[in-house]
Amino acid sequence: MSTVLLIEDSLTESEILTRYLQQAGLSVISAKSGEEAQDCLNWQKPDLIVLDVILPGQSGFELCREFKANQETSKIPIVMCSTKNTDVDKMWGNMLGADAYLPKPVNQQEFLQTISRLIGR
Repeated sequence: MSTVLLIEDSLTESEILTRYLQQAGLSVISAKSGEEAQDCLNWQKPDLIVLDVILPGQSGFELCREFKANQETSKIPIVMCSTKNTDVDKMWGNMLGADAYLPKPVNQQEFLQTISRLIGR
């Protein structure tokens, strides 16, 4: 079973995305901050990361750059999901290594198609 690390500080959004992922047969690990996400990555490497942009402490943009620069996590696909939905935000996500950038509220079908494409299911 493929595992997704969901980094999202909104409880409501986290519950919605977790439900979508579990319905698709994926295992979900949740983190509410970059620090929590780093702890998760120390003990388990997920098949994909779903990353919010606006987080306490480090932003999702900063985390994305760190994950892609780290040899241990650089190959893990990252899907950024955010209410920050301008062309500039999408460009930043792309420049920092995100494999996809989806606006919130997330469209379930588009979200799951993106996840499936990136983890090769």
